[in-house]
Amino acid sequence: MTSKSSLKDSALKFENQTDFYQGKVRDVYSFPNFVAMVASDRISAFDVVLPKPIPYKGQVLNQLAAYFLQNARDIVPNWFETSPHPQVSIGKKAKTLPVEMVIRGYLAGHAWRTYNEGKRVLCGVELPEGMKENDKFPTPIITPSTKAENGAHDEDISEKEILKQGLVTETQWKKMVEYTHLLFKRGTALAAERGLILVDTKYEFGVFVDENNEESVILIDEIHTPDSSRYFYAKEYHEKQEKGERQNQLSKEFVREWLMENGFQGKEEQKIPEMTPEVIDRISQRYCHLYFLLTGKELDKNADLMNEEKIFESVISYQESVTS
Repeated sequence: MTSKSSLKDSALKFENQTDFYQGKVRDVYSFPNFVAMVASDRISAFDVVLPKPIPYKGQVLNQLAAYFLQNARDIVPNWFETSPHPQVSIGKKAKTLPVEMVIRGYLAGHAWRTYNEGKRVLCGVELPEGMKENDKFPTPIITPSTKAENGAHDEDISEKEILKQGLVTETQWKKMVEYTHLLFKRGTALAAERGLILVDTKYEFGVFVDENNEESVILIDEIHTPDSSRYFYAKEYHEKQEKGERQNQLSKEFVREWLMENGFQGKEEQKIPEMTPEVIDRISQRYCHLYFLLTGKELDKNADLMNEEKIFESVISYQESVTS
């Protein structure tokens, strides 16, 4: 732990814990009948975890994820059940399917960089000619990526290759595609209510086995947060496109841009630039502002809760409530 209000690694030990997995940002604790996900204050970019945590980032991500998961449970089954602590979510256990479903409504980010290199096929999807950066696609496109192990880079992959390699079954794939479009439509509507455009995002799915031993595909992890999604401001979008100006983004793209400006894009020979206290504070403030823009509410910054002891107590309390 680096400060009173930032959590880099949770590293907790629970009775009856069956497994532990540390992702780029989240620490996942498995139990016989549920999973607890701790959103740390780690930050990643270009598939690299940066050396210093960002105060309140985990709280922002966890509470945004809970907000959006609750707003989508009527259209797509998901893992989330409760959030007993600002940085903790608890829910159903599921076996992760090794494909991330990236869906894009606009030509931005990685899709634009690919397009700008002259390529017109991305993940097996043909891209229209004559597009400019941040133009809207005629219809949203799905550009999947492989779910990489720790330290590895996610790789673009086509539907054909996914099925050929047997990463998921054809039935699972069809359900993932259906759910991805439903979620993107809902996320787009929620964003519009806040004067925003959901540009692109990613969803992860897993296989859940119920008490009758029946399997189903469910949504896992988080959705529609600044770490997994990109937003534009609706009010200025069309004018900026017509003038050929850069769109202001509500996402963590500003972190990637800062890294690129300082000579880092995740390549092996490149050194991560120094994250000064000023840089860390600026990123933290930006995340808190993103929370306000997406929810219309100020983040409740209770620094006294942001520690391992309080996180541990919240999980133990939940564990006791479901076993008593």
